[in-house]
This record gives sequence, C-alpha cells and structure tokens, in this order.
Amino acid sequence: MRRSGPAFSDSVFINCPFDKQYWPIFEAIVFCIIDCGFTPRSALEDADSGTIRLNKILNIIKGSQYSLHDLSRVELGQDSFLPRFNMAFELGLDLGCRTFGQGRVKRKRCLILDADSHRYRMSLSDISGQDIHSHQNSPDAAITVVRKWLRTTSRRKTIPGGKLIKARFTAFSQQLPRLCDQYGLDRLDLQFVEYVTFAETWLKLESTS
Repeated sequence: MRRSGPAFSDSVFINCPFDKQYWPIFEAIVFCIIDCGFTPRSALEDADSGTIRLNKILNIIKGSQYSLHDLSRVELGQDSFLPRFNMAFELGLDLGCRTFGQGRVKRKRCLILDADSHRYRMSLSDISGQDIHSHQNSPDAAITVVRKWLRTTSRRKTIPGGKLIKARFTAFSQQLPRLCDQYGLDRLDLQFVEYVTFAETWLKLESTS
C-alpha cells in the first residue's frame, strides 16, 4: 500500500470536508497533488482508533510543508443548524505552527480555498488580507487552483500543465470503477489510502506507456 514517512518537502496536508457532495472535489485535489509530484496527507490516512484525532492532525500538520484548507463548509448544517468549525480550527493550527514553531515549519506554506473567494468575510474576517481562492464547487476549477499554487509556491519546473492534469484525471476517473471491480472494492466506498494507491499506480503506468 502507501509508503511510510513521506518527506516534509513533498507533503501536502488537505484540510477539507469529507461529505458526499464534496468528495468529487476532494478526489480531484488528491489526484492533482499526486500528479504534481507531491504526497497528499489527510486525517483519513490513519484509521487507528487508539490515536487521538487531534494528535493525528497535529502530526500531519507538522510533517507537511504545504497545507490546503477549504472553508467552503463553514456554514449552517441542514440538520443541526450549527456551523462546522473543523476546517477553520485546523487552519488556525497550521498558521500557529508556522508562526510559533521552530526549524523547518517556518517554511510551511498554505492555500486557503472557498466556494466563493469573498464569502469568508462574513464568518472569518480575521484572515482578511490573505489570498482566498475559489474552486466554485467544481473539480476542474479545484485542479486549476491547486496546480497553480503548487507550481508558484514550490517553483518546481516538473509540474505538468493544468490541461494535462485534467485530462489525466478524467481518464483515471473513467477507469476507476473497473479497477475497483478488479480488486473487489466498492467505488462508492473507496477509502483514502486505496484511492491514493490507485492514482499513484495509474500515473506511474501512464508515464511509462
């Protein structure tokens, strides 16, 4: 399965919703990160019930030079009528790690996403002045934003163009149901580590074909 101990300079922490409506965007972001040559990190990568969730997130934040924070679900829930603060809380942890930490965490960089680049002003005005990028609830738009950010921030010249990443993502997504059937997996209940493994393997084969 997945390799252990990804390098700090290759790790991208994804702080985002995990609901079914958001999942296509999440998959697009994960695929884009892998195609750009980085390692996606998420609280979903470790299912150990013996690990306190907050400690798990803190360890990933400290081990990732790059972090992506999506605030598009900081809104009232349909059932609870309460806002979801997890994403904003983890953004605060990440900014705090970079500001007050020592050593390599001073090199941390983050991307803040929302469905609308101005919506945050009504709920989290303290981050005014930072660049907030909109994915418009679109997987394609998410790929565009994430790819540009990784290219600009890392300055790696090996990152492919957005058009190519989108074409690969479309091709991979079309083949994924067949791959799941081949390994006896449920496409509608695919785990994060399984998706990452499929995407990494598919991209390696694609690069050699």
